[in-house]
Amino acid sequence: MDRRNLLKGIAGVAAASAAPAFAQPVTRQRNVLLLISDDQGLDLGCYGVAVKTPRLDQLARQGTLFRHGYAAVSSCSPSRAVINTGLYTHQNGMYGLQHDVHHQSLLPGIETLPAMLRRAGYATALVGKKHVGPDSAFPYETELVPERGGIRDVRELAIAASSFIRSTNNRPFFVTVAYSDPHRAAVDYGNDRAWPGVKPQSYDPRRVQIPAHLPDLPAVRQDLAEYYESLSRLDAGVGMILDDLAATGRAEDTLVIFLSDNGRPFPGAKTNFYDAGIHLPLIVHAPGSAPAVSDAMVSWTDIAPTVLDWAGVAPPAAYKLSGTTLLPILGEADDPARNAIVASHDFHEINQYYPMRCIRTRTHNYILNLAYQLPYPIAGDVAGSPSWKAISADPAIRLGKREQAAYLQRPAEELYDLTRDPGELTNVAADPAYAAVKAELAERLRATRAATKDPWLAGQTDPYAHVGEH
Repeated sequence: MDRRNLLKGIAGVAAASAAPAFAQPVTRQRNVLLLISDDQGLDLGCYGVAVKTPRLDQLARQGTLFRHGYAAVSSCSPSRAVINTGLYTHQNGMYGLQHDVHHQSLLPGIETLPAMLRRAGYATALVGKKHVGPDSAFPYETELVPERGGIRDVRELAIAASSFIRSTNNRPFFVTVAYSDPHRAAVDYGNDRAWPGVKPQSYDPRRVQIPAHLPDLPAVRQDLAEYYESLSRLDAGVGMILDDLAATGRAEDTLVIFLSDNGRPFPGAKTNFYDAGIHLPLIVHAPGSAPAVSDAMVSWTDIAPTVLDWAGVAPPAAYKLSGTTLLPILGEADDPARNAIVASHDFHEINQYYPMRCIRTRTHNYILNLAYQLPYPIAGDVAGSPSWKAISADPAIRLGKREQAAYLQRPAEELYDLTRDPGELTNVAADPAYAAVKAELAERLRATRAATKDPWLAGQTDPYAHVGEH
């Protein structure tokens, strides 16, 4: 793709899509670059995983690396909706996947980052994957390099993002770059060809690092090797954007956020509330903040408030956001007050109804399975993966140390003592010794659900009730 021609195209689209409703100027330059990877677990070199990601590791050294960042749901469209709204999925209405027959969308009246920032005078662009709706709720000035079933050409994404940023001149920008890596592809995570500007980084299946939730099988090792190669390509693409941002001088006033939408696309991770499903990478670099490694527990509900705080844009007046800004704790080693997160899941694919809620603290994980009578559904891409096919071929094979039967049929409540059982293998929900802990966490979760008007909570029947209320 030619940068000059692309820039002309961007300028034309931006001019054509500009509307009087979005004409209010911003008086200070506070840019935002939001980088979202697709189906990435806690897998970066800076997190101690043997995968080569030098550019993201460098960003982590320059910014704040959160060691305890958690998605509020482990499913693509719902998680992206949380990131853009600061509301749990049961609040914003994106209960499951948005595309194709799944057709989930935000509730009317829900505000998003691109809408709020564009009204404030920001130049707004989405580069890559969208996977949220309706379109009216995400009024980017332009959408570049649409996913087309998976974008693996990270240089094309970088050229589009950088060209848009250069075209904004003195306007502040909000650019979301949403990668398809390291989501599964039809063939080997898109590793079946050479990609422009990227030196392929291959991994020896015999030497890959196997996460604790997976068994040591040849098919799993090969699957992980391909996944790690996709991650290294993602890293190269991020580096291209950051290099150009620095070359333009805009890095000096740009908030950069890197995170993943949900856990790695393997059984035991994606769509789960176990650690591998929601414990994900988060790097935030704000100019002027000291570098740090933070042990604060933070949620993807905190992303929208952070962006709004940085931009000086007021949050919605009609309702209260569920997250809080991270700016005050950037450069800090911890925030003891941030000691718990809540997660909420309803669907993945439309035929995979399995509502769950959880509250996770530094010491325990309490999961409430609202439809526990149903078998646990396996996401389509995971079900078709070499890993799951090899595991499910023999019911005696465990997911790490977890029995398949226990994974597929779950109880109403799960409680794990993370200090003694970090692998979340022994459910102590029925253990009298944990009765007080369970009661406390169950009540904290119930209170959060009530405060956020969870439609799945008994007595809360109107999912629109939060709009217009504080």
